[in-house]
Amino acid sequence: MSVTDAPNVYACIAAVSAEIAKTGIAKDRKNEQQHYKFRGVDDVYNALAPVLAKHQLVILPRILSRECVERTTQKGGVLFYVTVEAEFDFVSAADGSKHTARTYGEAMDSADKATNKAMSAAYKYVTFQTFCIPTEGDHDADATTPEPVKAKVPDGFDDWLADMEATADQGVEPLKAAWAKSQPYMRKFLTDTDPQRWESIKAKAAKVKVTSAA
Repeated sequence: MSVTDAPNVYACIAAVSAEIAKTGIAKDRKNEQQHYKFRGVDDVYNALAPVLAKHQLVILPRILSRECVERTTQKGGVLFYVTVEAEFDFVSAADGSKHTARTYGEAMDSADKATNKAMSAAYKYVTFQTFCIPTEGDHDADATTPEPVKAKVPDGFDDWLADMEATADQGVEPLKAAWAKSQPYMRKFLTDTDPQRWESIKAKAAKVKVTSAA
């Protein structure tokens, strides 16, 4: 494949979006303080890493600015509240084309992890928005209902059914004998697709009065 035939960055992004949409990233983690579910950055890394490699898409971060504010907790402790402004270059390894997206990340921590958390938040949300990552994929069997497939009528079925109708005029025993001699696939098709028809044929045979020879 020549360089001109290589997928550009937008084709790579579209390919990653299509593949990640099949599975999505579920909100399996829970915030214990405020009791809501969320998707962690590790979940994003685990889901995206193999797909990005497969479609030759690279994400390169660049921090433009950082703001840190100290806040006091209700218990008198200190929280570091950090906001970062970041750019992410989405680069196609196939042809070198790129697209840059800018976003923000915010986080708080009582030690030295606030900046790391803010950068992770920026990465997580720029990928959510770029790839339109759903919380669930389309792999659930209950999510879609395929159109029903109509069974094919066996060759000679109409003639066979007409014979069964005529045999019913002779009574129950002749009908049983004719049924037993019939092809199994004929019987199955009738009972699967039109069981009421078979019941009416049997009811017709049951009404026939059998007269004994003198």
